[in-house]
Amino acid sequence: MAGPLELLPADGERLVRLAAETVRARLTGEPADGRVPHATALRRLGSSFVTLECAGTLRGCIGTLEAVRPLYRDVARNATRAMTDPRLDPLVAAEWPDLAVSVAVLGPSEPVSARRLADLLKQLRPHVDGLVVSAGRRQATFLPAVWEKLPEPADFVAALLVKGGWAPDRLPAGASMRRYTTSEFHAEAATA
Repeated sequence: MAGPLELLPADGERLVRLAAETVRARLTGEPADGRVPHATALRRLGSSFVTLECAGTLRGCIGTLEAVRPLYRDVARNATRAMTDPRLDPLVAAEWPDLAVSVAVLGPSEPVSARRLADLLKQLRPHVDGLVVSAGRRQATFLPAVWEKLPEPADFVAALLVKGGWAPDRLPAGASMRRYTTSEFHAEAATA
């Protein structure tokens, strides 16, 4: 499986600063820095997830699974959308000082061939793979970072199936699965 875009540490820092700046600008009503980054890797098509946490509590996590826009634009878009994650109350300005921002840049996905849940569990690489399950009109994904909270493959997959609205103990009929890796970058928003 091919890895994520080749990003330098400085590229990751720039993405986290961009996500934090986007959130700050939306919360304060001030303009965001609209400059296009110089780094070629940030201008290539890319897909990302932006996660916002306040004092250790999830405040939003939104992303894209397919690379359809330049990576820097994808991060800014997902940062804006994460502020109003439909699963949670909208982010408010008072949360800014305690906000932590994470950006996960997704590598290309590859299909996982499994007809039974046991087969899928054997193929997963804990703490490495993100997983997408699709069946009918439903789709659910967990980033590799979710392994920190659900380190056992059976628990990881069961929670993902529940997230998608399926039974936790079997693959849905007609399911297709894809796995991917990520490069992750983190910062406290107020210092980004």
